[in-house]
Order: sequence, then structure tokens, then C-alpha cells
Amino acid sequence: MSRAVEESNRAMLRARDAMDRAYAQPLDIPALARIAYVSEAHFIRTFRATFGETPHRYLQRRRVERAMYLLVRTDEPVTEICHLVGFGSLGTFSRTFHGIVGESPSAYRRRKTVPAGVPGCFTKAWMRPSSTAGEPATEGEPATEGKRPAAAVSAPAPAAAR
Repeated sequence: MSRAVEESNRAMLRARDAMDRAYAQPLDIPALARIAYVSEAHFIRTFRATFGETPHRYLQRRRVERAMYLLVRTDEPVTEICHLVGFGSLGTFSRTFHGIVGESPSAYRRRKTVPAGVPGCFTKAWMRPSSTAGEPATEGEPATEGKRPAAAVSAPAPAAAR
């Protein structure tokens, strides 16, 4: 890895860490680009190339992850959780949550329970929403709720068969 790529990755990690720390606060691209010491357009392109999703999508997913935790672990109303995780509108929160998780926040709360005796690190990994929700699973990737099973996706032909 070249020094320039390494420095670019560090800059993107600084911005992503800032997003993780302040996910519930209003964040904008100009501020994140300043943290990474790059222009706004370059920040968006480089972030996507580095992490596989846009900064906006990453922030939405991060907020939904936190909302998922709060829905299962607290008795706060959905509207309150919506505002606690940084969404300004219940409608936007519900639409985004449904798009990432595959069900409404209320349905998720009714269906999910806190697993007894399972370490928190495993629970977090299991409950983490995919950044590719709604897209088909790729070869070798486990199928998750809302995705077609990996066997349903046609695999590329072996090199000898081409």
C-alpha cells in the first residue's frame, strides 16, 4: 500500500470516527470533509471507495443500529428513539429503518427479544444491519433477512468453462 493511500485511509477513518462519536448530532459533508482535509466531492468519492457506501448511507445505518439497540433494550417510545439517534422526522426514521432492517421499528421491537446468556459482542454482530439491505446476497456471503439465499444467485463460471 502506498503512502498516499495509507494517508487517505487514515483521513477517512478520522471522519468515520467523528461520525461514530456524533451520530445523533446534525452532521454535514463540509464539516466531515474538513476533518479529512479534502474537498467535499473528493470526500464523498473517497469515503465510498474506502468503505463501500456513501457517508450519508453510513450515518443512516449507524443511527439505525443504535435505534435497534434502544428498541430492544429500553421502553422509550419510537418517536423518542427517533430523536435520540439523530433523525428529525418520525417518517424519515421509519422509512429508513424499514429500508435497512426490512420491517418497521414497532414490528422490530415486538419481534426481537434480548437473548439470554449470549455475549454482547455476538448479539451486536448478529443484530447489525447489512449495508446492502434489500440487495441479493453475493457468493460466499450468508443470506440475511430480506435477501435471497446465496444459492439463488448465479455464480460466475469457472475460468476453464469460459
